[in-house]
Amino acid sequence: MMIDYEAAAGELIEARENGKPCPPLRGRLLPEGDVTSAYLVQQLQVRQWTQRGHRRVGAKIGLTSRAVQESFGVFQPDFGVLLDSMAVPDGVEVDLDRLLQPRVEAEVAFVLGTDLPDERITGADVIRAVDHVLPAIEIVDSRVAGWDISIVDTVADNASSGLFVLGTAPRRLADVDLRLCGMVLEQAGEPVSVGAGAACLGNPLHAVEWLARTMARSGDPLRAGDVVLSGALGPMVPVTPGAAYEARISGLGSVRTCFGRAAS
Repeated sequence: MMIDYEAAAGELIEARENGKPCPPLRGRLLPEGDVTSAYLVQQLQVRQWTQRGHRRVGAKIGLTSRAVQESFGVFQPDFGVLLDSMAVPDGVEVDLDRLLQPRVEAEVAFVLGTDLPDERITGADVIRAVDHVLPAIEIVDSRVAGWDISIVDTVADNASSGLFVLGTAPRRLADVDLRLCGMVLEQAGEPVSVGAGAACLGNPLHAVEWLARTMARSGDPLRAGDVVLSGALGPMVPVTPGAAYEARISGLGSVRTCFGRAAS
């Protein structure tokens, strides 16, 4: 099939801007399983956003759960780009009109103190590069109707990125056991998702190492100051309008977000 990268990127951007999800891209505008083309569509959108004045502030890792990978028929994570406009302060209400089909998940966020420019990095290089870690809530979203997505759809859609919320009490990496840290995500005081660091590729550090190698290989390496969302520690949860969510991660503290009610 002839691939129209501009048309695919245009549909996703239009869906984001007008609040109406588009049909799946796979088999229509992009070939089934063509992840390389999907990343090209993602890059076209990022280029447009930066031309409009948005600033790249980091990256997010998706598909870090083995079970989720198997459901997509892939055996590695994917990634998307974080922009300054995606950041929401801890505890501040999110306007639902900014989103289409939001879901929330709890993650460990890494903030880098030095660049990671070499694809041959080791886990030790990543540890040295991390300035601090924080609890985070990622508000994932899909511009594809009904979350009817494959690996191609989610990669093209910037790894189903939406918004993100960071905690405000940084921790040193050496003070947290990221593999064993437990997580609970609560709504109105009731647990709606539980998990642990080991659910994220065995350890969130492994996910960051994968991302650093992948982005260095692509020519757009992770840099000092970048925020890295390392992947979900438990199942993602559909957002209830008007609800508040708090994620607590052992050793890292808590982070909170809440949602208004959509006006439209």
